[in-house]
Amino acid sequence: MQIVRIDDAADERLSDYRGLTDVALRRLLETENGLYMAESAKVLGRALAAGHRPRSVLTAEKWLGDVEALVGALDVPVYVVPDGVAEGVTGFQVHRGMLAAMHRPALPPVAEVLRGARTVLVLEDVVDHTNVGAAFRGAAGLGAEAVLVTPRCADPLYRRSVRVSMGTVFQVPWTRLPEWRSRDGEGARDMLHAAGFHIAAMALADDAVPLDRFAAERPERVAFAMGSEGPGLTAWALEAADTKVVIPMAGGVDSLNVSAAASVALWALQHPPRI
Repeated sequence: MQIVRIDDAADERLSDYRGLTDVALRRLLETENGLYMAESAKVLGRALAAGHRPRSVLTAEKWLGDVEALVGALDVPVYVVPDGVAEGVTGFQVHRGMLAAMHRPALPPVAEVLRGARTVLVLEDVVDHTNVGAAFRGAAGLGAEAVLVTPRCADPLYRRSVRVSMGTVFQVPWTRLPEWRSRDGEGARDMLHAAGFHIAAMALADDAVPLDRFAAERPERVAFAMGSEGPGLTAWALEAADTKVVIPMAGGVDSLNVSAAASVALWALQHPPRI
């Protein structure tokens, strides 16, 4: 690694780290520059273990030893800055030891992600990065072999998603789906059915099956679709579904947060009741 000490927040070498709290700006910059942010030693370690390559690392003097343990053998610049400079550049207090600007890998084809998977989580239009990250963490811990996200779903590699996921976005294979329906037969529904998946949609519908009953009779391969915060799944997703599923609730509560609902559904599929 190459240690570079910088004392000026306006230094152009720090441009990858500028304005990290501005979601719209970061979406533009990270897409155009082909990068994403890994925050903390744990997240950077998981990204490196997944084969991702850092473009640079930003840290403070006191964390330099931890950075060296991770990237010391790599030909990568490590920018060492005072705390005030880091905050001035990023827009927040950097207290997790390090930030790394990572080269964004190309997304794999849907068929490659589905190959060998038995349980898949589908996130449709979930726009909150915290929910996306939490859903990935649940997927990693509760037995989903893959996650698929729709075209309008928030970026799983956005800094907040990665941080909330504790780096499990690098652990669980994922990619983006096309729209549910298409004229050429290459829509999400067609792809999932062609791969042998039964599409289950989490929905508050009159014809929805209770989760425990569905889990007890689960098909061999299941793609469990979860909808966006508030409106839930779209009409297209519900039309594509082979079964609608509901989590029985108590206390006058009609639904759970999307990441919580995903975790409950995945746990049920791994621990089916005997009915």
